[in-house]
Amino acid sequence: MTTQLNELAFYGMAGAARDPKALLADAHDAERIGLGSVFLSERFNVKEAVTLCGAVGAATTTLGIATGVTNHNTRHPIVTASFATTMDKLTDGRFALGLGRGIAPLFKAFGLPSITTAQLEDFAALMRNLWQNEMVFGHNGPAGNYPFLRVDWGGEGRTIPLMFTAFGPNSLDLGGRVFDGVILHTFFTDETLARCVKTIRDGAEKADRDPDSVKIWSCLATVGDHIPFELRLKKTVGRMATYLQGYGDLMVETNNWDPAALATFRSSDAVSTIPGAIDDIATTEQLERVAEVIPPEWLEAAATGTPDQCVDTIQRQFDLGATGVILHGATPAELEPIVEAYRPRRAPGVFDHLSPNPAR
Repeated sequence: MTTQLNELAFYGMAGAARDPKALLADAHDAERIGLGSVFLSERFNVKEAVTLCGAVGAATTTLGIATGVTNHNTRHPIVTASFATTMDKLTDGRFALGLGRGIAPLFKAFGLPSITTAQLEDFAALMRNLWQNEMVFGHNGPAGNYPFLRVDWGGEGRTIPLMFTAFGPNSLDLGGRVFDGVILHTFFTDETLARCVKTIRDGAEKADRDPDSVKIWSCLATVGDHIPFELRLKKTVGRMATYLQGYGDLMVETNNWDPAALATFRSSDAVSTIPGAIDDIATTEQLERVAEVIPPEWLEAAATGTPDQCVDTIQRQFDLGATGVILHGATPAELEPIVEAYRPRRAPGVFDHLSPNPAR
């Protein structure tokens, strides 16, 4: 039997994927090669998180599952709480609910309120109370006003882990103070990863929590040279460019990159002539032009090259303090040569305490 690598995960339907049925084949491949869990992000097209999580939960027996992430303000708290309890029962405890702040301009366009730190902290407390079969009367807090809330699910004292995706210092501190696991962003430099780990651990310690109890997932773009060039370009340059389109200022600030380089990127014809998400619609020729206006060192925060070179980068994430690594941007089938190269180099006994649930 293949040993399950609970310290490694992948993103299901990463990027601009359009076929949710392909996720089931990817989940089966992940179990076959021994990946520990799948993270499922949400886009408002064919990537609705509840449906995807249920499908993967029903189609697998060992794979951990996490929303990576959904937003608390797009569903009523009772709906979200029931989603989590249903997933917990369906998967025998393999599910973790991951939350995030969302993309503010998109929320504004949709007429949704911006998500605040106070709301997230209040919502996390609400979920935990409901999962303990508590009846909540007259809740009036940052997460909303609710006369009565209850989820009568018979959890028998079980808990459902909560995860949070974090970028800036305030979010990282919140992750350490409140959540069971923290999901970091793709294309973090080594310095950024180490700093983020410290901020999370410090936040937990200030809240009188065990800093080591918070699971920290590095999200590492993992695109080996065995993947065709055109696809590698889409998974690296295309993804980075799309992040820079959506929240480039935050990425540059977080990584201490040069803001002038971001201004050059934004003003270039290579970028401005693409009317949408670059990783979704750009041609190979367009991506090659976009690559010319992204500083090469910005793309170095990824696992690339041979499988062994990719493993070198994966292992460095653990050395810098991550407790898990999400191999982002590739399917399990594409990751298989890298996973095979990782197994003989895996530190013996270090990860034996981890469960398939990515926040336990």
